Amino acid sequence: MINLCVLPSTASCRKAHRWLLEHRIPFHERNMNAQPLTETEIKHLLQYTYDGIDDLISTKSNAYHQLSKTTPIEDMPLSEAIKVLSETPQLLRRPIIFDDHRLLCGFNQDEIRMFIPREQRILKMRAMSQHQMA
Repeated sequence: MINLCVLPSTASCRKAHRWLLEHRIPFHERNMNAQPLTETEIKHLLQYTYDGIDDLISTKSNAYHQLSKTTPIEDMPLSEAIKVLSETPQLLRRPIIFDDHRLLCGFNQDEIRMFIPREQRILKMRAMSQHQMA
């Protein structure tokens, strides 16, 4: 099952929601304001990042700029940074889309395609190649 973690007021979250619906991909949506990610969940997501906590942080957010004035999250020990991210979901890039093997932070029209089931991608590729041959 795909998990879609959103802050509903953001355009990128609405785009991801709409994209998943249009592609008929089942997902579970979670409002991070009402139900923030736990420290355990953030640790789980870190397993799928390339650059660790930097991949999860929204450096353009007001929350990030406010925090940077006192103690930049990059200067915190990992355990403290995870705690802060759990307590302040506005620091996280959004949407956060993940399943048991993949993670996408932020909406990207090309990268979100990784969540299309393999069978669907194969059928689409066959249809495209048949259309090109005709």
